[in-house]
Amino acid sequence: MARKGRGARLETTPPVEDKKAADMRRAYFGTDGIRGLANTVITPELALKVGQAAGLLFQRGEHRHRVVIGKDTRLSGYMIEYALVAGFTSVGMDVLLLGPMPTPAVAMLTRSMRCDLGVMISASHNPYEDNGIKLFGPDGYKLNDEVEEEIEGLIDADLRLRLSKPDSLGRAKRIESVHARYIEFAKRTLPRQLDLDGLRIVVDCANGAAYKVAPEALWELGADVISIGVEPDGFNINRDVGSTAPAALIAKVRETRADIGIALDGDADRVIIVDEKGHLVDGDSLMAAIATSWREDGRLSRPGIVATVMSNLGLERYLEGLGLSLVRTAVGDRYVLERMRQDGYNLGGEQSGHIIMPDHATTGDGLVAALQLLAVVKGRNRPVSEICQCFERLPQILKNVRYSKGQVLSEDLVGPVVEAARQKLGSGGRLVIRPSGTEPLIRVMGEGDDRHLVEAVVDEVVEAFTRAAAAAA
Repeated sequence: MARKGRGARLETTPPVEDKKAADMRRAYFGTDGIRGLANTVITPELALKVGQAAGLLFQRGEHRHRVVIGKDTRLSGYMIEYALVAGFTSVGMDVLLLGPMPTPAVAMLTRSMRCDLGVMISASHNPYEDNGIKLFGPDGYKLNDEVEEEIEGLIDADLRLRLSKPDSLGRAKRIESVHARYIEFAKRTLPRQLDLDGLRIVVDCANGAAYKVAPEALWELGADVISIGVEPDGFNINRDVGSTAPAALIAKVRETRADIGIALDGDADRVIIVDEKGHLVDGDSLMAAIATSWREDGRLSRPGIVATVMSNLGLERYLEGLGLSLVRTAVGDRYVLERMRQDGYNLGGEQSGHIIMPDHATTGDGLVAALQLLAVVKGRNRPVSEICQCFERLPQILKNVRYSKGQVLSEDLVGPVVEAARQKLGSGGRLVIRPSGTEPLIRVMGEGDDRHLVEAVVDEVVEAFTRAAAAAA
């Protein structure tokens, strides 16, 4: 956790050596489920084994066991969906197929439909070539590391003697009413008397999982809705649209003179906002705006929020001015949520737009987060730009160093450079060095009041890691 004040700090989460050990221990699961190139890493064989392994692990008690499966709009979703169905039914678990649905909807429906397990087929903001498998427990929360490791052990085991007899196989059926259920759930997160009448909203669904439910929910709440990224074809998810490609949304907000733009990602668990002036509002600013409102209304369960080491130092300083703390975790919404549940916080998230509000949902929900901001906009009767311009953002420089998978980089080569960089940043600076959770990359982020100094420091550290990677090759 970052300490209060403006002193320089170095944060490493986790060291390169720890990442290698973690990679060796976890063959399939990463920071957010299993993810990789469709039909190369995420194959039908793997999906079938995941279904069998998870199905066996979550058959607890004597009741008829059920799993819900949702997906985004990738072409490979069909392949993975049916392979998972084969896996789950082969071990006696019934399957409820939801079709294209947001990740938070799958989490919500897992719990509300009293299922033993939930599955989302998605690679989130990645291009269509990738896909992934995310798992939720019966409480609607993502599985912890220990449970994922149990599943990995079963994936690699010989399960033939544990398959169901012919008269005990599971059944599969499609559920048609789930879109309406999720829309009503999202609408109920707003105060009962509040609607969106008078607001012109552009919503970008990234040609992904929320292409039906997000525009419909906003329209039912009374908004004038303009939709983009709502024509999925199996290949165009996240392509030039969505939270990772906001240029189209910015242009449409300016063209239509909208009050707000909402950009979701492929599975709709993250959101980026565009204000009425066409300026981007990231997760840090969104958390600041909501935290300010919730503090005034007495809705914060604890005097602070939880975010990752990547959140801007300007956010931390702003919250300190309000008497609120910023608790930092490793990168990944699952780690944010774990800390929130551990310490009782009800607001947290990531700079990338994963906003977590356990009062409403068990995982990040882009639509619900946008609705909470709209509630502030309507309640304060102020434009989005004023609501979200809470703090002065410090210059933040992020660069990556690629290394070969399995390498252990020498501490002797990088340690002195890192320590010198920390000293140069001095008061008001921050240096974060961490391995990527999905690629063989070292991410180096520097932050401080002096942009030129931050850039120079980051370049020096990147050069040191580049030399260390070359030496280890």
